[in-house]
Amino acid sequence: MNAKNERNVSFRGSEEFLDIEIKEPINHAAGYLGVREALKHTFKEMGVLRSMRTLLSMNQKDGFDCPSCAWPDPEHPSPVAEYCENGAKALGDEATTEKIGASFFQKNSVEELSKLTDYELNKFGRLVEPMVLKPGSVHYEPISWQAAFNLIASELKKLNNPDEAIFYTSGRSSNEAAFIYGMFARALGTNNLPDCSNMCHESSGVALGETLGIGKGSTTLEDLYEAEVILIAGQNPGTNHPRMLSALEKCKQNGGKVISINPLEESGLVNFKNPQHVGGWIGGGEDMADIHLPVNINQDIPLVKLMLKKLVVLEEKSNDVFDHAFIEKYTDGYESLISDLKNYNSEELLAQTGVSEEKIDETVALLANKSKIIVCWAMGLTQHKNGVENIREFINLLLLKGAIGKPNTGTCPVRGHSNVQGDRSVGIQHFVDKAMNERIKEHLGFTPPDHEGVDVVGTLKAMYEGKAKVFLCLGGNFLMAASDTEYTAKGIQNCDLTVQISTKLNRTHLITGKTALILPTIGRSEKDMKDGKPRHFTVENSMGRVKRSKGILKPASDTIMSEPEIIANMGHAYFGEGHSMNWKALGADYELIRTQIDQVAKGFNKTEERSVGAGYYLPNNVRELDFSMLPNGKAQFTINKLPEHKLAKDEYMLMTIRSHDQFNTTIYGLDDRYRGVYNARRIIFMNIDDMKAVGLNKLDVVDITSTYDEIIRTAHNFKVVPYNIPSGNLASYFPETNVLVPYNHFADRSKTPISKSVKVRLVKK
Repeated sequence: MNAKNERNVSFRGSEEFLDIEIKEPINHAAGYLGVREALKHTFKEMGVLRSMRTLLSMNQKDGFDCPSCAWPDPEHPSPVAEYCENGAKALGDEATTEKIGASFFQKNSVEELSKLTDYELNKFGRLVEPMVLKPGSVHYEPISWQAAFNLIASELKKLNNPDEAIFYTSGRSSNEAAFIYGMFARALGTNNLPDCSNMCHESSGVALGETLGIGKGSTTLEDLYEAEVILIAGQNPGTNHPRMLSALEKCKQNGGKVISINPLEESGLVNFKNPQHVGGWIGGGEDMADIHLPVNINQDIPLVKLMLKKLVVLEEKSNDVFDHAFIEKYTDGYESLISDLKNYNSEELLAQTGVSEEKIDETVALLANKSKIIVCWAMGLTQHKNGVENIREFINLLLLKGAIGKPNTGTCPVRGHSNVQGDRSVGIQHFVDKAMNERIKEHLGFTPPDHEGVDVVGTLKAMYEGKAKVFLCLGGNFLMAASDTEYTAKGIQNCDLTVQISTKLNRTHLITGKTALILPTIGRSEKDMKDGKPRHFTVENSMGRVKRSKGILKPASDTIMSEPEIIANMGHAYFGEGHSMNWKALGADYELIRTQIDQVAKGFNKTEERSVGAGYYLPNNVRELDFSMLPNGKAQFTINKLPEHKLAKDEYMLMTIRSHDQFNTTIYGLDDRYRGVYNARRIIFMNIDDMKAVGLNKLDVVDITSTYDEIIRTAHNFKVVPYNIPSGNLASYFPETNVLVPYNHFADRSKTPISKSVKVRLVKK
């Protein structure tokens, strides 16, 4: 029976407009408004007393880690408010008192639900019992936990080979859950372990690994406080990582300078009103970016090359701009880099950037006299065909300045999901790590596969071509996170079984394989009890520190189960009692899992005792100035070519962005107050002169189309909003515009989708 032919489901949901309101963008982040919106959201979802009690425990040393981003906690967290607006929204979203179970799905078919927006789907509440969607049916129905585990085991045993199964991991899972999930896949015989990193910071991992020897950043939180210059490239901390603004505030107060590199001038980098201080409520706040460079989309390499050329000129005059002692001792490729820079024409580079030379000169003058420099970045650098090269070019700048491996210097890729880095550290990866495989053999007693598995791009292709039969998701909303929505949806429907381990309803529960399971799990804020005793798990923050997390709320239902226990039961159902890993015991006792993590995962050591309080840092070779794993034992300068974007006369360059009321694919609300947009998501930001040139007026309706490989993809019904964005550039929200991003166009070597540089046309309706 073919599910995709029998279920009349919508891949995209409603595309109707609401009553949009456009106001002037707000020129400061947080402050009273941020507190008000945070509390309003949590109070509505959780109730007043429950909200206040829980918020006071979030990001505290004996509490639970925020379920939102991976920004680190300070050594001495504020006892009052160590959270941001979007962290509070994430908590309210997870800990909502609304619940859905068997009666809900009996009343609502997947066909009917799929016609709703992603915002509406998320608002129904917590999933509270395991459900199954049988072949030919359009209604989920209850299933016992054991029957669900037996069904998964049965479908896995039907496979012709283990590589017909795919194990996807979202970034919010604990280290413990991710570890045994990865080991289950390997024990089955596959490295098909795609994860959300493939879609975001994979470019960072590749670039950092090639140049510095580790796929992680090198800074600590404290490094930011006394940095002399912080460059923030392709990142919007006010919305995506709001607690970062507190660190930038400290930097500014210590005399540091902040440079913003982004096509959009985002509110958080204009002004920040810290709600932890009285001044943040009644004062004018802290002006953030000393210089804003409104670079054209994906023209960061020309910008950095031009800055490097200008620094070389200054160096030739004074011989004190570059750190030659550092370069000689720790780096390789300096002469080649300097020689290559001579091949570029400064005027041509300037034209590509779209930035005024005055602003660039101001930036260069600042960098020339400073050595404590940090570069922070996010998706604005990674999600391009040349995403790896983007990052490598900024690393060139840091190496020239000797701003690596010293206090208040270094690389700071700012991660999204709260434990996405931890998942990778404990083994969620599709590529083969021979050293880890040897440790698995030694300590876990089975032989893992020695061939590479599929990443997200490979997953999409495998499902679409019918080569993947079982698709398991440890969290996330895969359909709306991945590129090329139509292609992804059709691929998912080709599977025999799809399994979602989830807290909330999303579109991937509705666009399914022939058979589908929903396995409801506890949230980050909830107590994880076993035999009357509380359990904790561990996470790794964006800067490599591992710490405990322990929820305080009563779980949404007695019929939900923790992630490690769900995975352990799957393992037990498939392998039985005779396997070298005691799955049942691991599901019951997380200390056993942490012991195995220490044995198998690189850098973990005595995690059970060292994760107490502030936790401990995993080893980081860059902080030790150890580049022994690289060619010639040195950090690598690199030669990076310019991006190639040939736009037709009627084409624009589109970048997909978040609104202020969302976190990744989760839509909390319909406002983007920092940009002045209310009650709308189907909008596209456009330069006013570009609008006039093609006869578009404010709130005109357009379809957005992209054409790659002669395939036309269309995102329907978007209202045009005039905005301060460079000419020729557009911005619009994901996941609504993911449909425009071709699955087979991605970053070289990292395969990260090109979501931040999509060539599009606008068709007026």
